[in-house]
Amino acid sequence: MLALMSGRPRCGNPAAAPRTLREVGASELPPVVLVTGASSGLGLAIARALLRRRYRLILTARESSLHRFAKHGIFPSERVWLRALDVTSAADRKAVVAEANARWGGVDVLVNNAGISLRAVVEHVSDADRALQMDVNFIAPIELSRLVLPSMRKKRSGRILNISSVGGMMAMPTMSTYSASKFALEGASEALWYEVRPFGIYVTLVQPGFIKSESFRNVMYTGPSKAASDTVHSAYHWHYHFMEGFIGRVARRVFATPDSVAAKVVRTIQLKHPPLRIPATFDATLFSLLRRLLPRSAYHWFLYRSLPGIQTWAPPSTDIPVAPPVVETDDATNAADADIVFTLGRP
Repeated sequence: MLALMSGRPRCGNPAAAPRTLREVGASELPPVVLVTGASSGLGLAIARALLRRRYRLILTARESSLHRFAKHGIFPSERVWLRALDVTSAADRKAVVAEANARWGGVDVLVNNAGISLRAVVEHVSDADRALQMDVNFIAPIELSRLVLPSMRKKRSGRILNISSVGGMMAMPTMSTYSASKFALEGASEALWYEVRPFGIYVTLVQPGFIKSESFRNVMYTGPSKAASDTVHSAYHWHYHFMEGFIGRVARRVFATPDSVAAKVVRTIQLKHPPLRIPATFDATLFSLLRRLLPRSAYHWFLYRSLPGIQTWAPPSTDIPVAPPVVETDDATNAADADIVFTLGRP
C-alpha cells in the first residue's frame, strides 16, 4: 500500500508495466482518444489540440450540436470520427464504445469533458433538477469509464481523464448541486485510480477554475432560482445577484483560456505516470494550497468573508427590497448546452 501511495509501480509482471501513449503511437497504430462534449468550449479546444498530434480521434457531441464541427473546420476522415452522443443515453454510450472496439480495437484514452452547470441554492432544486445534474456530470463519465475499461485492461494500458473543477474541491453558494456532482466524480475517480492502477491504467482529474470565456453564460437555472434571481423581494435574490456578477467579472479577467487548459490535458495524456489530480488554472492551484495549508475553520472563514456583498445577502425582511452596495454586475442568461462544461463559471 505504501508503494502504491508513493507512486512507485507495484506490479511485478512486466506486461502490466504502464507505457506512455507516445510509445504506443510510435510503434503501432496511433492511440484512440474519445472526447465527449467536443463541439464547443473546452471540449473543442481539446479536440483542436489533439488534431495537431498523432492520434485517432472519436469526437462526440449531441446530435443537435454536430454541425458545429464543420463551422470550426473539423471534418470526418480516416483518423477522425464525429459521432452523436447524448452522454445520458445508455444506448448512445454503448454504441460509440462498441464501434470503437470493433473497428479500432478499443479506446486508449477517454476524456470525459461533457457536463452542465445548474445555478440554484439548495431550496430551489427539485429531484428532477438534481437527477439531471448528476446524470450528466457524474453518472455519464463513470458509465463511459466502465465501458472502456475491459479493453484497457486487456491491453494493460489506458488513460481516463475526467474534467472536474475547482467546484469539486470547494463548494460554492448557489452552485450546490453542481459541486455535489463534481465531489461525486472526484470520489469515484479516486477510488478508480486505486482499482485500475495494477492494470497499467491511469485516472486523472483535471481541475480547471475560472477560464477567460463567455461560456459562463451557459449556466442553467431552475424555475425557482430564475424567479429569485429576477425578483428583488426573494429571500435569495442577493445571493444570485452578487454571485452572477462576481463570476462574470472574474471569468473575463483571468488569464487561463480553453486553449491553455486543453494543452494541460494533452500533456497529461502523454505522461508516463500522470497524477491523480492536476489543477489546471492558477486559482485552482491557489485553492488547492489553501485547503492544505489553512486550518479548516480558517479556510471556511476566509472564503465566507470573501463572498461579494455577503453582509447584504439576508435583508431584515424579504418583503421589503433592500438596496445593496453598488457593484459591477453582468447579466446571466438562462441557457443550457450539455456539450459545455461549466467550472465555477465556465464545458
